[in-house]
Amino acid sequence: MAQDQNLKFSLAGPFDEAAPRLPGADLAWLDALRSQGIEAFRANGLPNRKVEAWRYTNVGGLEKQGFAPLAESAALASLPEGAALAIEGACKIVFVNGRLRADLSDLDHLPEGVHAHGLTEALADLEELIAPASKGRDGALAALNDAFMEDGLVLRVAAGAIVETPIHLISVGVPVEGQAVAFHPRNLVVAGKGSRATLIESHIGAGEGSYFSNSITDIQVARGATLTHAKLQDEGPKAFHVALVRVRIGDEAVYDNFVLHRGAELARNEVHARIDGTGAECRLNGAYLGANRQHMDNTTVIEHKAPGSSSSEVFKGALDGRARGVFQGRIVVHRDAQQTEGNQLNKTLLLSRDAEMDTKPELVIYADDVKCSHGATIGELDDAALFYLRSRGIDEATARDILVSAFLNEAVEELRDPTLADAFRARIEGWVDARHKSEGEKAA
Repeated sequence: MAQDQNLKFSLAGPFDEAAPRLPGADLAWLDALRSQGIEAFRANGLPNRKVEAWRYTNVGGLEKQGFAPLAESAALASLPEGAALAIEGACKIVFVNGRLRADLSDLDHLPEGVHAHGLTEALADLEELIAPASKGRDGALAALNDAFMEDGLVLRVAAGAIVETPIHLISVGVPVEGQAVAFHPRNLVVAGKGSRATLIESHIGAGEGSYFSNSITDIQVARGATLTHAKLQDEGPKAFHVALVRVRIGDEAVYDNFVLHRGAELARNEVHARIDGTGAECRLNGAYLGANRQHMDNTTVIEHKAPGSSSSEVFKGALDGRARGVFQGRIVVHRDAQQTEGNQLNKTLLLSRDAEMDTKPELVIYADDVKCSHGATIGELDDAALFYLRSRGIDEATARDILVSAFLNEAVEELRDPTLADAFRARIEGWVDARHKSEGEKAA
């Protein structure tokens, strides 16, 4: 109990000092939202393992850090070379410690049909996008974001726009000496009726120190629109990364999401997708690559609320060292969502005897006419496949690398965009190569 009290006050304590300088202080609706958020957090504290959705992820490490927002922007002259996803021709929008850096961004070269700016630029016009989504139902860290949100990306794709140029949100965490930095971005994305666009996120670190990124992204995919949403999480080695995506999908719309976890000390990616439209499609896929003592949590909830919709999930991971992975996936089919199809699969390779995986796929079905399935496996590399490669003259370390890469790339194959698939495949190969090199150095 004492620990919970410390957690409440260490993270909420800076609010009274920070509140006057947070944007939108003169907006009554935002002031009320911030007050509601901080009061909810102070009343409930951080989630513990008694909260079912957080049963497998312990955020007690946040207590030791004393995380607080920066009063001033962090200095960063240029992006860390090679850290973000390499997507040729993408329009990049850069945030450093949660704040827009227009000087590092391509805001003057947005593709036709795309409108993008920072959250702080037009808060007075964003009540209808922010307030309805923030109803205090998404837990303590969402409430903390309500209280402290300062900046973020506002992205609107015009109705009917077919946007070939990807929009690339790059979030850079920059540790500050002597201070544990926290930032709470709030991103708003609206894909207009009949539009098509791609949003890419790269979350990267510039330095070895600790920081805490706690983001919320609210997405609306209108009737007949298609939004591809791909994310690389490759934060610094001591970072804490918590992200919540809330998406609503309209009639005949498609939301296609992919996430790759590589970085951070602790990372949790949570997606709540609500299918409101008939004939809509939701795809949530991903891969996670853990080593040392990393903790990686993928939690998803897909709610089918309209008939004739479909959803699919494929998450695959490899865990080495003392890494721990979590997959919690829930598909809920409501009574009126007849003729729903939903499929869910989680597979994990344990590359070390000390690695752990908790997996909990779940179906909750209230309709009669549905086709739904779920499954999960946790295991080691296939001895027969390993023997086959060895018999062809391939050394054991290389053979293991080939099998790990092939296993993980099955998740990447879920991406329908070949350029994105190649970019993520390169990140996986980089992780496998680095692991191979590390094992070689240990053996030497």
